[in-house]
Amino acid sequence: MPVQPPSSSGVYLEESPDDHHWIRPVDSSTTAFVDFFARGPLDHPLVVDSYQEFVTAYGGLDARSEASYGIRQFFQHGGRRAVVLRVAPAEADRARAAMLTLTDGHEPLLTVEAHTPGHWGNELQVGVEVGDSQGRFVLVVRQVARLRGELRVVESEVHDDLSMDQDDPRYAPTTVTNSSALVHLVDHLLEDGGADRPLPELTAATVSDPATLRDPGCPGFRALTGGSDGGRPSALDLARGMPLLDHADETIGIVCIPAMANLDHGYGSVVGAALAYCRQRRAFLLVDPPLTVTNSADMAAWVGRHGALRDPNAAFYFPPLQVEDPLAAGRPRVVAPSGVVAGVCSRLDGEEGVWKAPAGIEARVRGATPVTELLDADQDLLNPIAVNVIRTFPRVGTAVWGARTSVGLDGRVSEWRYVSVRRLALMVEESLMQGLRWAVFEPNDETLWSRIRGDVEVFLHDLFREGAFVGATPREAFFVTCDRTTTTPGDISDGVVNLVVGVAPSKPSEFVVVRLRLRAGLSPR
Repeated sequence: MPVQPPSSSGVYLEESPDDHHWIRPVDSSTTAFVDFFARGPLDHPLVVDSYQEFVTAYGGLDARSEASYGIRQFFQHGGRRAVVLRVAPAEADRARAAMLTLTDGHEPLLTVEAHTPGHWGNELQVGVEVGDSQGRFVLVVRQVARLRGELRVVESEVHDDLSMDQDDPRYAPTTVTNSSALVHLVDHLLEDGGADRPLPELTAATVSDPATLRDPGCPGFRALTGGSDGGRPSALDLARGMPLLDHADETIGIVCIPAMANLDHGYGSVVGAALAYCRQRRAFLLVDPPLTVTNSADMAAWVGRHGALRDPNAAFYFPPLQVEDPLAAGRPRVVAPSGVVAGVCSRLDGEEGVWKAPAGIEARVRGATPVTELLDADQDLLNPIAVNVIRTFPRVGTAVWGARTSVGLDGRVSEWRYVSVRRLALMVEESLMQGLRWAVFEPNDETLWSRIRGDVEVFLHDLFREGAFVGATPREAFFVTCDRTTTTPGDISDGVVNLVVGVAPSKPSEFVVVRLRLRAGLSPR
């Protein structure tokens, strides 16, 4: 409808709908790690953006946790964002949180519980002193640990002006639980809440005094007890944990399970569950062969026995790496390579894009060396069977020296031969699935298909300009089809739109094709 010109001078505002929806590339370098950790929430993933955040939330390195070393290597090699899942073993061997019950002098009043399960909670101590006004108290929490042979207060919190009145804005269980990184409180007498409730029995008059707080031997504190780390998860526990990654509400691009490299049983079930997750969530699995496989002949034989593990969304890396272990006075420790490789992928994604192959001189490895020095003959044996090697060269150092998916064997035709091509396609698919959600309640007709084509073409053209595809023109770099040739009358009746996208990551006009089924024409309720 034409806009009528204003009848008088002045400033006029007219709103007009914008039919264009921007599709943003998802960050495909966010990496998930699944394993045992001595600290952190059980069966619920957390996002960490640095190694220090991992140390704070999960306790840092632990000799029982392969993933703790993998996460350290991930951030050292340029990793930017990790999703960490602490998997709980069976109930009989499940980790327990340390606790302490505070009384009013006679009856239980408050239970102080470590923020997360684990033996670490036994290092927590609690002190109670009188507040500045009537009906108020101060709760002091601190962690006392032995560092380099000496007891030290490594962390402390002072929660003052607390009340046991549930209607008070400083009600102790709510205030402490919401603000503490160490503990949470449980009220034993919720039904008896009121302004005249008794307070916790005092432990000392000066526990919040700085000198007292820093003294690890001060008698004015009581210790939490009963915390335990529990057992290490079995292969079944690791496999069952994979769907729990969805609770992070993050787009995960890479999956690492370094613990698989140390499994005595159930290796195939863990990789199978991880691959099922990656197919469903458009992620890529870095497969860690057993740490006991250290020469190229044994690796070739191992791959030959595990043909069922080959998948476009996975890649093998060999050999294991050797790092200095800070928990063992710098002595060497053999670790799985997936953490290093994920860090390299993340760094190159940020510097050049997911379409850059994570291999070669730019994929240098620092602070780690292969347990076996591979030669050209080793690479000639492993490269044709799609095993990516990590090698050390004069004047170059150690680097990832292969970029094939596990289906990229010589003599086998696959459009997903290379890691960079597959990860680029997965990024495009996930970006389109997220960016086209708006279509679900739109009429499933030519108008919708045209709008989808326009949005997708703008998205792909931006990637073309950044260097994601090859070709002198957009026509040589990508194509988009969404019309009556892809969506039949039956599809329309079923509320389905079929979208076909081709991109040329290697040669002009040689497209790898992804097909997406979108929901559309559904009435909102």
